[in-house]
Amino acid sequence: MAKTFLKSVVDFTKNVKTTGALYQTSKQIEKEICSKIDENTKVVVEFGTGLGNITQRILDNLPADGKLYSFEVKAEFLEDVKELIQDERLVLINDGAQNFDKYVKEEIDCFISSIPVTLIPKEVVMSALKKSYTALKSGNYFCQVLYSPFHKKKFSAVFDKVEIKTAASVPLGFIHHCLKK
Repeated sequence: MAKTFLKSVVDFTKNVKTTGALYQTSKQIEKEICSKIDENTKVVVEFGTGLGNITQRILDNLPADGKLYSFEVKAEFLEDVKELIQDERLVLINDGAQNFDKYVKEEIDCFISSIPVTLIPKEVVMSALKKSYTALKSGNYFCQVLYSPFHKKKFSAVFDKVEIKTAASVPLGFIHHCLKK
């Protein structure tokens, strides 16, 4: 059963230190953060499943033979997503982003992240970013949504090129498209 907007706000508010948000991302953010997924994308890793709205958008863009590994630290969020999304391409994993390499052995075509990198210890974030860079195929992207444009340096320290796109939302969303050349 789909969650009401109010119930979603309550869930996000109770978990704001984990989610970094008060409600689900906007349709514009969903569209922009998934813009690097195309017909050649076979393996996507998502950090921060939340209540599944970006997860569903990834699956909508993913080819029929693709696979999505989606990581979430809140088990109750994963239970909700299991009810909402039945798709054989989706693998839900109750663990943190920094541990993705324990589960995903394929080379990765795209990372989509909505985890609150500003609230997580810097060492954990940098470890996850460096592991992501190593696992990412050349010529592909790690895409991160933040609600501030002032974190480019964090991504530039790891990736070869970082482009920031804005997406309409309240507050304004900044999608960091981080390229591995």
